Amino acid sequence: MSSEIPWHTIETDECLDRLNSTEDGLNSDRARRRLEEQGRNTLETEEGVSTLKLLVHQVHNPLIYLLVGAAVLSLLVGKYIDAGVIAGVIVLNSLLGFFQEWRAEGALAALRRMGALRTRVLRNGEPTDIEASEVVGGDVLLLETGDRVAADARLLSADELQVDESALTGESQPVGKQPGQVDEDTPMADRKNMVWMSTNVTGGRGRAVVVHVGMQTQMGQIAGEVRTTTREKTPLQKRMHTLGIVLGLVGIGLAGLVLVLELLRGYSIVEAIMFSVAIAVSAIPEGLPAVISVTLALGVRRMADRHAIIRHMPTVETLGSTTVICSDKTGTITRNQMTVRKLWAGGNIYELTGEGYRPEGTLYTADCQPVQQLPAALETLLQVGVLNNNAHLHQEGDQWRAEGNPSEAALLTAARKAGLDRDALQRERERLHEVPFSSERKYMATLHQQKDSDKRLAFIKGAPDQLLNFCSQVLIDGRAVDLDAERKQTIENTIGEFATDALRIMAGAFREFPSDKDRITPDDIEEGLTLVGLWAMIDPPREESIQAVNDAKEAGIHPVMITGDHAATALAIARKVGIAGDGEVLSGKDIDAMDKPDLAGAALKSGVFARVSPAHKLKIMEALREQGHVVAMTGDGVNDAPALKGADIGVAMGGAGTEVAKEAADMVLTDDNFATIIHAVEEGRVIFGNLRRVVYFLVTTNLGEILTMIVALIIGMDLPLTAVMILWVNLATDGACTIPLGVEPKHWDVLKQPPRNPRESILNRVLIRRMALLTPVMAAGTLLLFRMSRPDGLEHARTVAFTTLAAFQWFQAFNARSHYQSVFSIGVFSNRWLVGGVGLAILLQVFVVHTSLGQTLFGVTALSAIDWLWIVLTSSSIWIADELLKLLGVHGRPPKKSD
Repeated sequence: MSSEIPWHTIETDECLDRLNSTEDGLNSDRARRRLEEQGRNTLETEEGVSTLKLLVHQVHNPLIYLLVGAAVLSLLVGKYIDAGVIAGVIVLNSLLGFFQEWRAEGALAALRRMGALRTRVLRNGEPTDIEASEVVGGDVLLLETGDRVAADARLLSADELQVDESALTGESQPVGKQPGQVDEDTPMADRKNMVWMSTNVTGGRGRAVVVHVGMQTQMGQIAGEVRTTTREKTPLQKRMHTLGIVLGLVGIGLAGLVLVLELLRGYSIVEAIMFSVAIAVSAIPEGLPAVISVTLALGVRRMADRHAIIRHMPTVETLGSTTVICSDKTGTITRNQMTVRKLWAGGNIYELTGEGYRPEGTLYTADCQPVQQLPAALETLLQVGVLNNNAHLHQEGDQWRAEGNPSEAALLTAARKAGLDRDALQRERERLHEVPFSSERKYMATLHQQKDSDKRLAFIKGAPDQLLNFCSQVLIDGRAVDLDAERKQTIENTIGEFATDALRIMAGAFREFPSDKDRITPDDIEEGLTLVGLWAMIDPPREESIQAVNDAKEAGIHPVMITGDHAATALAIARKVGIAGDGEVLSGKDIDAMDKPDLAGAALKSGVFARVSPAHKLKIMEALREQGHVVAMTGDGVNDAPALKGADIGVAMGGAGTEVAKEAADMVLTDDNFATIIHAVEEGRVIFGNLRRVVYFLVTTNLGEILTMIVALIIGMDLPLTAVMILWVNLATDGACTIPLGVEPKHWDVLKQPPRNPRESILNRVLIRRMALLTPVMAAGTLLLFRMSRPDGLEHARTVAFTTLAAFQWFQAFNARSHYQSVFSIGVFSNRWLVGGVGLAILLQVFVVHTSLGQTLFGVTALSAIDWLWIVLTSSSIWIADELLKLLGVHGRPPKKSD
């Protein structure tokens, strides 16, 4: 096969010759050889992540590098306990991250296994069922309703073949296919003689010879684009990378300063290095990598409970800073299930409730009264929709699925809602003959024998403009009356009203024939019909999408719809869900004519793009991102994949989503529920807020330690802390508090806040100001009690300073829960994990101070009750100070609660 051959332009015989095949397909030997030569008919996905790569990825972090350096320095100066503790932190952090990402990759692999497909081909002239991955060039595919096309192929024959190409082109309506030739410059979406890999046959049957497999298919080309798109670091990764560099530089600088001061004061080189290591350890929040992993892992688990698979742990945070959500329409905002909304019959308009293919809903009259008994014309219209129909509905669990044409499935659903029994109707009116739908005729007709009667009826459904021309009568009040100019104008006005709501309209009619009529022809149908009525349908938005869009706007996020569908349909759906802004619907041509700054502005103003290509989607993404927006892209089709990969975070649908979309995405929704996106935004904000709490708490602790030791050196005091004491505070005391801070329950205002500036540091001005105000309180209190206890000996004084510094963290943990709300406002016990964590930290400190093992390892002595009283009174000053600052609004004020 050559990818340069214009398969859609050449004769069928030439196509078979070039493929060295026949209309009977390949023989088994030739197919086997081609499979060996061409490889399997699969798409190349991102390179599988090995166990070793996952482990290496966990330690590829500046903070980890700094910890390794601190551990090495500790070993060099003989501080084996310090080195062992730091090594334990590195191992714990790496294992947590490894197991979470390994589980995520395993879940996605399970999705891939579930998606394995089979197909039917001609082998040795006989229909043969094989795995889709074994299809080769020259195979002849046997296509029937419900099949998924296994490869790109040229049609050899077709019997009213209809294919749903929405996953590839975004077009929600099935496309009619027929053999023949088309011009070389015909766009892919208009090549009626070709079928494409991963599209679905919704009606008819056909045969097609495979011309491209695997990565040479249209789907494969898009998969190739996805693989070449660079995945950028998430905002969290960028922030933590910057923080790691800053802390590293600060640690090195301060350690060097302390080394010089120690040497100038006459300390030995070994002692000077030991205390320099202590300062370096103080500058590095050793518990931060582990807490980040735990916080993200718990967030990922919560997302999994909400039917989402997070493929890369840090990406869940990115949703929390999202400013724009770009979404495809078909199957994402909408259900991808046509639904009858309105009917016209007997001169009256009716409305039908319910969503999708679930046969639950109520018929209402125009004045909103429920229909108690079906009028004759309405019942006849519904019967036409049932009997002139080749689709099938079936239930899978609590979900209803359709086989066949989506519009026909909508007619079946409407009839079931009205109480009609398809099986009973088919028994009463046996089908004798069918004139299949064709894109030229624009109608389908069936002939039926009425049970216990000589009457034979033809039922016809199709385009209303076409059927109106064939009708001479219309059913009004249960009887056929002449379709005069006035009545015809009334019907045309009704069609126009339905069209303005972007509803797809279908007409139903019938004609009686003599009892000897066994077959019908187009000539029989195209005159003398009686119009029964109209169906008006649409692919409706999901109910949860409407609420999700509203929640997104409340959270300061701009939802944007990007679809390949018609402008009128896109605008109608966008208005229903609340996406449509003040501007008009923009098309692919509009996108081509705009530069990126104008395009970004238009996207936020209009919110709706129609008739766009994957290249247009990427341009929209780039335009928004260049203006500083954090862009999330949701979708399920192949056409979404490049934008999913190029966005800050891509969200694919796990059920209806294609394999390429899942591979390109950062998050896969297993329930295909658009509302889960807003849950993810909320979870992302909660996670980032918790990480910010943890970073603030740890950095404040470490700055307090550094300031305490630097000031002690400058004013000529003995060092109040040893390296092992600092490690204990950083790992045990802080560790007992940071994990609970990382699981702080969401506060009421999570989705009331605007999105964060993606350029904002994890330590913003508010937090830096808090640290500047509170860190001196911690250092002053520690040094004050150290000085007061010094007459009782250096070991006792260091024990007091050590315990005082630890106690400051107990109170500071409660301060860190909110940056501007009092702990009494959010509830002292609302985070029970933190209460337990602080209790554990107190018990651990008591163990160290009052047991012989702790006294030996840390060089401390027992404390008296008076010592403990002074320690508690002094350390609580940081909590009192912060509560006063919050009361005065120094850190800012919360948004007002809505009623």
